[in-house]
Amino acid sequence: MSMQNNAQSIPVKAAPTTTESNPLLQEWETPYQTPPFDKIKTEHYLPAIEFAIEEAKKEIYFITQQKSPATFENTIVALDRAGELLNRISGVFYNMIYCMASSDLTDVAQKVNPMMTQHGNDIRLDPALFARVKQVHDNPGALNTEQQQLLEKTYRSFVDNGANLSDSDKEKYREISMKLSTLSLDFGQNVLKYNNSWHKHITDKSKLKGIPEMQLTIAQEKAKAKGLDGYVFDLSTPSYLTIMKYADDSELRKEFYLKSSAKCYGGEFDNTIVMKDIINNRYALAQLLGYKNYAEYALKDRMAENTGNVYELLDNLLEYSLPAAKNEMASLTEFAKKQGFKDEIQRWDFTYYSEKQKNALYDLNDEMLKPYFKLENVIDGVFGLATTLFDLKFVPNKEIQTYHPDVKVYEVYRHDKFMAVLYMDFHPRDSKKEGAWMTSFREQHIDKGGLDVRPLVSLVMNFTPSTADHPSLLTFDEVTTFLHEFGHALHGMLSEVTYESLAGTSVPRDFVELPSQLMENWAAENDFLKTFAFHYKTGEVIPQALIQKLRDYDNFMAGYTSCRQLSFGYLDMMWYTTDPSTIKDVIKMERAIMDRMEVMPVVPGSCMSTSFNHIFSGGYAAGYYSYKWSEVLDADAFSLFQEKGIFNKKVADSLVDNILSEGASDKPMRLYVNFRSRRPDSDALLKRSGLKK
Repeated sequence: MSMQNNAQSIPVKAAPTTTESNPLLQEWETPYQTPPFDKIKTEHYLPAIEFAIEEAKKEIYFITQQKSPATFENTIVALDRAGELLNRISGVFYNMIYCMASSDLTDVAQKVNPMMTQHGNDIRLDPALFARVKQVHDNPGALNTEQQQLLEKTYRSFVDNGANLSDSDKEKYREISMKLSTLSLDFGQNVLKYNNSWHKHITDKSKLKGIPEMQLTIAQEKAKAKGLDGYVFDLSTPSYLTIMKYADDSELRKEFYLKSSAKCYGGEFDNTIVMKDIINNRYALAQLLGYKNYAEYALKDRMAENTGNVYELLDNLLEYSLPAAKNEMASLTEFAKKQGFKDEIQRWDFTYYSEKQKNALYDLNDEMLKPYFKLENVIDGVFGLATTLFDLKFVPNKEIQTYHPDVKVYEVYRHDKFMAVLYMDFHPRDSKKEGAWMTSFREQHIDKGGLDVRPLVSLVMNFTPSTADHPSLLTFDEVTTFLHEFGHALHGMLSEVTYESLAGTSVPRDFVELPSQLMENWAAENDFLKTFAFHYKTGEVIPQALIQKLRDYDNFMAGYTSCRQLSFGYLDMMWYTTDPSTIKDVIKMERAIMDRMEVMPVVPGSCMSTSFNHIFSGGYAAGYYSYKWSEVLDADAFSLFQEKGIFNKKVADSLVDNILSEGASDKPMRLYVNFRSRRPDSDALLKRSGLKK
């Protein structure tokens, strides 16, 4: 039934018949009402989601049919609490799509995604519901800051999703949003399938010269798992980086680079048409809502506010980063020539020679550090840091069900108050999306009975696995990634708001990375490393000399690294400020942007965009700049810890009180100023990176 033909409310169907055997529809008599993963099967999701959608419709219908005038409590708060069962089920379902994907589960997602999108549209395009929301928005009465934030966020969610459109344009909006829900899923699944479709089987060990024995052991175990002799390397991050960093065979590095750099450009898992369709539909959606392009639409509620401010940030950082990157490349070329390299450095040479140069300059490489970063010790270190700074206590709980044997679970307490359940999933597998992320099965909120419902937070990563000969030993980059994602987890676990839609990381995209990037700053701090970095065989604490090398190395290739991140930000902005009718050649358009920051020869056929999950399958469309935006914030914020002491309790408590516990209960800049006592300054980032004296 068409929504605009129903002037009263969302149509409610009879609830589908369900069986009592569906665990997704039962009360979870588990610790902290955590998901009973041992009972949930793929066939449970679709009927449970269908049922939960109908239940949510009834809750919305009740709001619209009230005779009493609309108020903040009976409309805005009631709407925030509607769909609790659906939120619970979808929280499990969508996390499994990324962590435990199977062809059967993907098939279910193809059915569920349009249903969820339609349900969201039914809510936001319901004229009776919007009339009540608008009534409260126009006459809010006396509200506190958090209530004002919820009201504004609720109202904007309707307006930004078509509530003010004509009936015919609402139909267009529905059509576009339905397409996007399927396209974004298709894009991400193509990347996952591409990664899983290829591996390199090598039986001649001589072709693997330069690769450390520890990495060879991992490759041997990959081969055994596939019933093969010899070694298997694939496109998972630890495996791919092993080849690029250490393999002396340039042709082998080239093969891996070419396979990765053309990911989903043409072939069986081609994403070129998918990404064009996503861009086209997002552009159409933005124009339908009265915006020039999708970037304008996406930025309106963020700290950056508009494309001009984004480009000002990117251009300012590029001014300092590009000259540094060119100098770094000249230095690397000179170094490589002294090593006997006679050609121009290519993409597949860069990581290999920069690793060697790093080792030569600082006598430092990953293999020297990894013995001190046994995963279990790193966990202890990160937990210990959270205890020191934020008074958190982590208690293992093996009674809580997990979706995979690798997952570790903890109860988290602060000042003896239960704060959260924390799941941690560390290692790659074929069913898991690449990368690292924080997510939640349930957000913190105060329920209608006044109970503080605590969050179920999950960290998902793809770290170097253990082998039969040694435990999981992390690279320094993996340790930093752990701290990054743990910063997101803190934002979720320490949330102390009233309303679920304002909890934890439910903040603007260019503010959400502040806690995560802030935590990275401790990675190379001497007093932090000394608490956990013990040699996995001898128990020896990481030597002071090695820590000093880490700190000396901290800004190695800072210009190149910054340019790389900036190039992704520019690329993202290009796709979402461009009229899609002008998009003909994806690679040509990509190169027009990336060439501004290029310091190496271009590889024909390479294409970043077709596997750019962040902006086509994730939540970073017209938002990738936020990593650099948040970097400005995190460098400025950490400078306060440096001034007062990196374990200073007063500063840490202020961080909790003004940012980590506050979610989206106030405007981001106001929260930041409350913490820092002033607006952020980009000089701290440029100086930290060594790009400005």
